[in-house]
Amino acid sequence: MEKQIVTQHTAIYCNENRWSLLRAGVEKLNPTKIFILVDTNTFKYSLELFLKHAVIKTPIETIIMPSGEKNKTIHTCIDIWNTLTKKGADRSSLLINLGGGVVTDVGGFVASTFKRGIEFINVPTSLLAMVDAAIGGKNGVDLGTLKNQVGVVNNPSMVVVDPVFLNTLPKQEITSGFAEMLKHALIDSQDYWEQLQGFDVKNLKSTQNLIWSSIEIKNNIVLQDPNELGARKVLNFGHTLGHAIESYCLESKTRPTLVHGQAIAIGIVLAIYISSNLVGFDKNKLAEITSFILTNFKRQAFNRQDIESISTLLIHDKKSKAGAVLFVLLEDFGLAHINREVPKPLIIEAFKYYKDFKIN
Repeated sequence: MEKQIVTQHTAIYCNENRWSLLRAGVEKLNPTKIFILVDTNTFKYSLELFLKHAVIKTPIETIIMPSGEKNKTIHTCIDIWNTLTKKGADRSSLLINLGGGVVTDVGGFVASTFKRGIEFINVPTSLLAMVDAAIGGKNGVDLGTLKNQVGVVNNPSMVVVDPVFLNTLPKQEITSGFAEMLKHALIDSQDYWEQLQGFDVKNLKSTQNLIWSSIEIKNNIVLQDPNELGARKVLNFGHTLGHAIESYCLESKTRPTLVHGQAIAIGIVLAIYISSNLVGFDKNKLAEITSFILTNFKRQAFNRQDIESISTLLIHDKKSKAGAVLFVLLEDFGLAHINREVPKPLIIEAFKYYKDFKIN
């Protein structure tokens, strides 16, 4: 596979020439100044590796933001905008976002709005960012604990994907990105699902090929519907309840915070169960998918009050319209139904299925 996509909106590189293509892209942009946004983790574990591979001759100034979803806020953006201003950034400056989904989301939003927009490049360092967050042009921040409520759709000049950064990640972060890959398989094809059964991040060649498959699946959907008016909504499969669960755990004083992929994995099981009831998703496939997910993602416990609170948060989902919560459901692998209303009793029933399912 060539492992590169070049469109009028952006270029995505995941091949052996990625770093020389990055240098050529930076030279073509000819920025007055280059800034690199990292969080405290990627500053420690990834910045030196990036500088070693990138070999960009122009001096690069580093901006460090605090790590974690709780810092994906407008306040963090204000700090970065102020830093850019103090360091003399102008409309011909370039911002390189080196990090996971929080860094690429925040950095893309900062660049898209600073002086009404400067060029930016995403260099994702987490599996989640490589297959999802850094691709597709969605940038933004959370509003309190409500996910991605403020943002813009604007593509980076370039996305450079190198699995070498995955060596810096704890297992939990690998698992988080894997959940998005499983979602891509469910909305695309059973063949890709079966390929993912043997996923092993230590096998660099296989991992790169699977990452590229996910990138192609997402990019093909985004190209059909950049502004999420229809077809792109399928990428939200598992995210309606998944985001609500993530937000609920983030604001809870007693529950542990879940990384994005953990919450999405739960959302996928719930959405597949609801799909089997409303649009006929095969129950044998439902059981196989549930078993695989619960084998790879630790099961979480939710009581009735938890479920009530999570259901209340659904109204804030970006797909909601006129007070109705709209789900993406699957009739089969690659066969999606968008804008489907789901009765609350069925949501409660789905949580019970998740709780009681027995792994063979």
